[in-house]
Amino acid sequence: MIKPSKRDGHLLKMKYERYTMEYMRALVLVYALFYFVWRKGVEKMSVLLEAKGCQMTFKGLQAVKNFSATIEEGKVYGLIGTNGAGKTTVINMLSGVLTPTAGQIIYQGKDITGMQPDKVAKNGIVRTYQNLRLFGKMNALENVIIGAQIDRRYHFAEALIHTGRFRRSEQYYRDKALQMMKIMEIDQYADAQAGSLPYGSQRRLESARILAADPKLLLLDEPAAGMNPQESMELVKIIHHVMDEFGVTILLIEHDMKVIMNLCDYIYAMATGEMIASGTPAEIRSDPKVVAAYLGRAV
Repeated sequence: MIKPSKRDGHLLKMKYERYTMEYMRALVLVYALFYFVWRKGVEKMSVLLEAKGCQMTFKGLQAVKNFSATIEEGKVYGLIGTNGAGKTTVINMLSGVLTPTAGQIIYQGKDITGMQPDKVAKNGIVRTYQNLRLFGKMNALENVIIGAQIDRRYHFAEALIHTGRFRRSEQYYRDKALQMMKIMEIDQYADAQAGSLPYGSQRRLESARILAADPKLLLLDEPAAGMNPQESMELVKIIHHVMDEFGVTILLIEHDMKVIMNLCDYIYAMATGEMIASGTPAEIRSDPKVVAAYLGRAV
């Protein structure tokens, strides 16, 4: 038997070390590539909605000019501005009530520009209005059940003959509606006529109804309108609870700056149909354009 020489052993060792180094380099490259792809996927998935250069013109009057915004999952966004700034028009475009005359709305990677409002809602974008849209002569619980029925699980014929699936579904909607009313702290009004409730409670009732629709993106148009300061701060606590409980993303219009500053992670500011600033509450509070738009008053 021929023993390998010291020279052969040295060569084998060098080859082994070289192959080991090449293997390690390849492993590091594969890991780096995997991490890069994973990070890009995470970043992409975290973006829930993008508005790209959206404009809205009414018979020659440009209500919104080149509005762009990025809404990430699990955050609260504020949309502020003086009356006539175009805030509600933006909400109307995002919810499908209006079709932008230019620009795109991308939701979960899909172009939903011009999609009908009912289809937008079924996809998870649900909204409230500046003016209350309750069914005043129905009781409060029935109003919230309507929101829960957005994913109705039975057919019209089943409702007529009260099949087992119809009865189970209706019980599910009722239980869900009561849960939403408890979260909004208005369950004591379940059997009361919606139109007879105090204004602040009607606002909460409207919020409970859209929560029952299982939204992914909640568009709130002045949810604290008509509330006193104490009720407004209670609303902030409730919205924080909703965020923790359901992980829903929120975009809200609000004139109460205490609500905005205590609630929002990021704020978009508008004036005369245009975006004038965007940033964190601290950045918006001291932005010269925002201060000027609010008549020289720091927000």
